[in-house]
Amino acid sequence: MRDDRTNGLLALGGIALAATLAVIGHVEVNDDLDPWSLTVSDFAVSDRGGVIDVAMVVLAAASAHLFPALRGTRRPRVVGLLLAAWIGGLLLAAVVPTNEPGLPMDTAAYVHRYASVVAFLALPPAGWLLAERGTRAGVWLRGLVLAGLALAAATVWSAYLGDRALIGLAERLLILAEAGLLTVVAVGLVRRTRSATAGPDLGPARRHHRTVTPARAA
Repeated sequence: MRDDRTNGLLALGGIALAATLAVIGHVEVNDDLDPWSLTVSDFAVSDRGGVIDVAMVVLAAASAHLFPALRGTRRPRVVGLLLAAWIGGLLLAAVVPTNEPGLPMDTAAYVHRYASVVAFLALPPAGWLLAERGTRAGVWLRGLVLAGLALAAATVWSAYLGDRALIGLAERLLILAEAGLLTVVAVGLVRRTRSATAGPDLGPARRHHRTVTPARAA
């Protein structure tokens, strides 16, 4: 169980570091780039090999520490495959760049796009299967999953039918929702360790139990 706590803390640290790097990557790029109409990948390609690419790799590494959360869940193999697809998609999107904004898409750009699509569509069902009914964490996970699916639909609509209107905003909100999902799972790993080390609750009757000495025979 101590390994669960370590993995949870490493995941939380990696998520925080990835978020910090992503913010730095947005601050350091050309001021002419518009975050509302351009995706994170558009920002990353302007600084190829920069902090945004590193942030994606760090987030993938942080997500790899969440596999222990699969123990005792519904359909652990399915969740494991979905989590692996999320990690693999992130890594592939970090390694294979998209093209510069405004240019026709080449083969690498298509690989980057669909690796990102696989990643962002794989995580919500994994989160849904990890959500435990009747728990606060489960409510948060399901809420973030639904928000993520709605934002993914908005991003796809903007990319194909909406002339990329506010695609940058929709994608960043999608990333925020999925990072939140990962955070809830990581916190669950840490709390699982605390629950295990606390031991079972004996209840008031057991805690105040007193041994009664039977009366001696006359």
